[in-house]
Amino acid sequence: MIYYDNSATTRPCDEVRDLVTEQLASDLFGNPGSLHKLGVAADKEYKRVTASVASILGAKPDEIFFTSCGSESANTAIRGFVSRNKRSGSKIISTRTEHKATLEVLSLLEKEGYEVVYISVGRDGKPDLDQIRENIADCSLMCFTHVNNETGAILPLEDIVSIRNTLNRKCAIYLDCVQSLGKLAIDLGKMGVEMASFSGHKIHGIKGVGVLYVKNNTRIDPLILGGGQQKGMRSGTESLLLASSFEAALSAAVKAREEAYKNIREINSYLRDELAKRGNIILSPDDALPFVLNCSFRGFQSETMLHCLEIYDIFVSTVSACSSKAKKVSYVLLEYGIDRMIASNAVRLSFSRENTMEEAEEFIKTVDEIYAKYLVG
Repeated sequence: MIYYDNSATTRPCDEVRDLVTEQLASDLFGNPGSLHKLGVAADKEYKRVTASVASILGAKPDEIFFTSCGSESANTAIRGFVSRNKRSGSKIISTRTEHKATLEVLSLLEKEGYEVVYISVGRDGKPDLDQIRENIADCSLMCFTHVNNETGAILPLEDIVSIRNTLNRKCAIYLDCVQSLGKLAIDLGKMGVEMASFSGHKIHGIKGVGVLYVKNNTRIDPLILGGGQQKGMRSGTESLLLASSFEAALSAAVKAREEAYKNIREINSYLRDELAKRGNIILSPDDALPFVLNCSFRGFQSETMLHCLEIYDIFVSTVSACSSKAKKVSYVLLEYGIDRMIASNAVRLSFSRENTMEEAEEFIKTVDEIYAKYLVG
């Protein structure tokens, strides 16, 4: 099997599987909110895990909150910020290439009377910085994605933070870091953002756990109300198991990050060259994160190529997994200005540290076989 759909989800790594198995059999099953010794032990370990995750991400322990996923983190950050900071204004800046977890929230806020300014993006996937400068003066919040999940385009975050710091320091920044975590260096204390979201299952963790970062002195309302756990930010019984699994996945990803980046960059470069030689069109920007490669296959609709590859036990995707069942052309590629016919043939290959050059070579051989077998003319 060759698995090239790691932007959708990843296989849980050995460190996570071992941790989960061990903890399920341990005495750390108590409710961290209970006063007896089982609860106290669970609470102590939960606090240790939180502090560890915070340290790895360059944050403070009281700035880290565990959620169920990246989408919950995004909803909490965006909706929570505008709810608490109504006096800051009703103008929000974003782009139409964001993840649906952001776009759907912004659409809802527009219906509630908020003004959302969608900045144009270029063929390189980067937002027009001049448009940001023109609109930031009375803006209360900017929402951006660190790495685009369909193309790997990297946000020019330093430029955006510089513009904000120069023209409107009161404007907060929410950053979707789901695809950049474990692949780019993350130091929240130095990045200049007020809120950020992360997901465990994108870094060889398990589904059901995410993280929300909220910088101290950034006020937001909680999305989930109840018993007031996690300082009232996210009510519901804390899951030590899920939090610990995130810590294990994060630690393993950060430890392997530099070597993985080098390996995947070589794989990406090889596939770019070989696919282009065969008349296919590379849609990911030249400076994209190498863990994502979007390619339009000559003569094959996206879904057709996906199922052809599946016959050979190779797994890829067409658009984001959150939109794939709608069977639509990627809205991200269309926003880039890519022709609809080219975009309709687009397939996303997304890699992880587990992928190898041998797999890439086998992939190219398989593509050649598919063209020889199925393409007429």
